[in-house]
Amino acid sequence: MTLPTIIVAALAGLAILLIFLGIAGGRGSGVTARLERYASGAKAEPARAKSGSGPISDMLASSAALDNFNKAVEGRDFGANLARDIARADLRLKPSEFLTIWGGAIVGIPALMFVLGTVMTTLRNPIFLVGGAVVGFWLPRFWLRWRQGKRLRAFNSRLADTITLIANALRAGSSFLQAIELVVRESEPPISTEFGRVIREVNLGLPFEDALQNMVRRVKSEDLELMATAISVQHQVGGNLAEILDSIAYTIRERVRIKGEIRTLTAQQRLSGYVVGFLPIGLSGALFLIAPTFMDPMFQNPPGIFGLPAGMVVLAIGGFFMFLGFMAIRKIVDIEV
Repeated sequence: MTLPTIIVAALAGLAILLIFLGIAGGRGSGVTARLERYASGAKAEPARAKSGSGPISDMLASSAALDNFNKAVEGRDFGANLARDIARADLRLKPSEFLTIWGGAIVGIPALMFVLGTVMTTLRNPIFLVGGAVVGFWLPRFWLRWRQGKRLRAFNSRLADTITLIANALRAGSSFLQAIELVVRESEPPISTEFGRVIREVNLGLPFEDALQNMVRRVKSEDLELMATAISVQHQVGGNLAEILDSIAYTIRERVRIKGEIRTLTAQQRLSGYVVGFLPIGLSGALFLIAPTFMDPMFQNPPGIFGLPAGMVVLAIGGFFMFLGFMAIRKIVDIEV
C-alpha cells in the first residue's frame, strides 16, 4: 500500500471517529449542566480527576482549542443561528463540535470512497469523489433538519392535549406555574423537556414571559407562538385564561386534522417529486457501478461546448431542470393551513 493511500485512510478514520464521538458522546457545556442541576435541585456530581481519565468525548468537550473555537463561532451571526438550530434539534452539541463533524463528513466521505476504491475502482472516479464531498456537505444539515422536523411534529401533536391539561389545572385552582409543573410531571418529551426548561429558567430568576419566549424560539412552532401570545395578552389585560386556552386547543386540533388530510391527499404528488428528482441520479449511479466505461464518451473532449465536454454540459443542464421540477412539485403540494 502506497504512502498517499495510508495518509488518506488515516484521514478517513479520523473523520469517522470525530463524527462518531460528536453524535454519540456530544454533550452540552459545563455551565449549562451546572445551571440545570442547580435549578432542578439535584446534587452536584463528584468532580473528575484532573488527570484526564474521563471518556474521550469529555476530554474533547473540555479541550481549550475547541472552547476557543466555540467562542469565536458563537460571536458571529451564523454561529448564533447554528446554536439555535442545534437547540431546536435537541442535540447536546456546541456549534464548534457540529462544525467539526460537518468538516469531518466533507473530508471523510470522499476519503473513505478513495480507500474503498482499491476494491471497487469506480469509486475513485473524480465525479464520485466530488459527489461524496457534496453528500458530506449536505448530510449533517439534512440530519439536523430531520431531527428538528421530527421533534416539532412530536411537539405539535401533543400540544393541544397539553393546553387542555393546563386549562383544567387552572380551573382546579392552580396557579399557572403549578399548571406548568403538572405538565412536566404528566407529559412526555419533548413537551416535558421544553416546559421543564421554562420552570428552570423561572427558578433562576428569569421573568416568566421571557422564559416562555425562549421556548418559542427553541421550538419554532406556530401553535406554541399562538399560545404564548394569548398568555402574554391575558397577563397584561386580564380575562379568563382557561377559556382562552380551550379555544386555542380547539383551533390547534382542527389545524392538525386538516394538515393530516392534506398530507394524505398529496402523498402521490410528493412521491412523484422524489421520483423526478432522484430516479435519474440512481440510474446514473447504477450505470457507473455496472459498466464503468459506458458513459466515458460523455466526458471526452471533443465534442465540446464552451471548452467543456459536451456530456458534462448536458448533465448539468439536465440536473438543473430536474431540480426545478422537484422544487415546482414541492411548491404545488405545500399547502398552508
